[in-house]
Amino acid sequence: MSFTFQPIRVVTGFDEEGMLVLDERQRLVAVLVRLSDENEVSPGQWYLEAGFGSIDGVNHPTFSNLDMAKDWIAQRFTESR
Repeated sequence: MSFTFQPIRVVTGFDEEGMLVLDERQRLVAVLVRLSDENEVSPGQWYLEAGFGSIDGVNHPTFSNLDMAKDWIAQRFTESR
């Protein structure tokens, strides 16, 4: 399964850099937010702000880069089939 990323700004209390994650049928599956450098827990990492379908759940991990996020999302899609 392939995914594409579309940049977007997300209001989270800060004006955060974000990415919409779309599947190969152009359906929205997740919203990722890059945490600010001032974030005390995971500065500069990507955070799963929202997931949809098989990405939805209580687990909202952080990723050091978008490739890691893409791999995690792909795994969730594979497990749900």
